Amino acid sequence: MTDTGPLHTTPLHALHVSLGARMVPFAGYDMPVQYPAGVLKEHLHTRAKAGLFDVSHMGQVLVKADTGAYADAALALEALVPVDILGLKPGRQRYGFFTDDAGNILDDLMLANRGDHLFVVVNAGCKSADIAHMRAHLPGCTVTPLEDRALIALQGPAAVTVLATLNPDVAAMKFMDVRDVTLSGVTCIVSRSGYSGEDGFEISVPSEKAEDLAKALLAHEDCEAIGLGARDSLRLEAGLCLYGNDIDTTTSPIEASLEWAIQKVRRQGGEREGGFPGAARILAELAGGTVRRRVGLKPEGKAPVRAHAKLYADAEGQTEIGEVTSGTFGPSIEGPVAMGYVPTAFAAPGTPIFAEVRGKYLPLAVAALPFITPTYKR
Repeated sequence: MTDTGPLHTTPLHALHVSLGARMVPFAGYDMPVQYPAGVLKEHLHTRAKAGLFDVSHMGQVLVKADTGAYADAALALEALVPVDILGLKPGRQRYGFFTDDAGNILDDLMLANRGDHLFVVVNAGCKSADIAHMRAHLPGCTVTPLEDRALIALQGPAAVTVLATLNPDVAAMKFMDVRDVTLSGVTCIVSRSGYSGEDGFEISVPSEKAEDLAKALLAHEDCEAIGLGARDSLRLEAGLCLYGNDIDTTTSPIEASLEWAIQKVRRQGGEREGGFPGAARILAELAGGTVRRRVGLKPEGKAPVRAHAKLYADAEGQTEIGEVTSGTFGPSIEGPVAMGYVPTAFAAPGTPIFAEVRGKYLPLAVAALPFITPTYKR
């Protein structure tokens, strides 16, 4: 149950149940956390071959200017997002985030130039708030949630081989390309992107065709259904943020080490400098740095250090310096991995610190992110 009633289900719910998934509540939806193979095997299968994820709980939204001009929609949305949307070429997508007046992150999202409009994908737990935010602050634009579409992610080194059996044209796509692709006779919006650190695709498909498409992909010998458990360990090894854990309304993009997503044109001295919520703080932090930073953390030994564990400068736990935001066992590197926030003075890779776990202070080293080498198709 959610606060407002029963859990929502995705168009693939019956398929998950038929495949033996263990279902759990997540962001108001009944979602598969794992299948009979288990999280470890699902994770390693995705790294080695191809994993199929149901991400239909995410919000899919169209933003179109009433004038019909992409530039008008892009400039309107740039008032909410500190990234270059106007300069995004047709058929390309970009990572971004909504910021608030204090310069903190309301949500992170993907933005695609679809010719005369923007296709925006937002997080499940924030989608109602994000849609309301856009409708309230995008004058002259129509904001349309796509309620009749599922979203499927196909991730891993064999993803292109699997998807190409349904349409060989996908092999020519590069990382962050977005285009209409016919799959099993259905027109889908396909992007070459994902949340695993691997090559892969995200596929927006009409809800009534989603199960047929998923079954067609799973029919390939290299493709297996993968749950939320492995999705989390895959993204953590890849150093990717989870909204609500690693970024939220208490973190700025610069504290979160996401300055790479703010293009020069929106920075100090750029053609469209600032003009987004919290710009004064964010531009100041870009120029002068921050007090704290999100970093990778590599615990010694095999014991995972979980989210909310306190971080200390010393083995006696006398000087608290931060907190773990995500932590788990990383199957690909055969050891625990974590992320968290530490003072900038402790943020250099190799810096020794300690985490409190059940009353003991376990040694960690600050680590460069990501923990694995991404295989995006450049």
